[in-house]
Amino acid sequence: MSDVKPVAIKATAFWACLKDANKLSGKYQVDLGQLSPQAVELLQSMGIKVNDKGDDRGKYITTKSNSPIRAYDTDGDEIHEAVGNGSKLKAVIGYYDWTSPMGKKGRSANLAKMVVTDLVVFEKDNGGGGNYDMAEAV
Repeated sequence: MSDVKPVAIKATAFWACLKDANKLSGKYQVDLGQLSPQAVELLQSMGIKVNDKGDDRGKYITTKSNSPIRAYDTDGDEIHEAVGNGSKLKAVIGYYDWTSPMGKKGRSANLAKMVVTDLVVFEKDNGGGGNYDMAEAV
């Protein structure tokens, strides 16, 4: 990292893969969304790209790690439940610069700490698709 100090932001969690790696990226990751204009400004001033796909996430960043990501509650205890979409949190964000084996360079967000202030527990449904009456499919 550089001389720029990490920043604390408020965010909403989306697509959190904290204990199991994401099947597409092979990394542990979480999208930090619904960022305030102030958070967006701070992150962009650090050179971190802020995304906006026009969905529920609003303005968001994706943080990735090679190791499982630990989430804590406001008492400082580690959360062992799966963090679901809509969980409110505070996060400390820094960054790291990288160069790919092909020579591409970039800057990515580094999630230094995540404290969940309002947990929405993720629960898998049966079979991942719900119970649908296929006879009534349109």
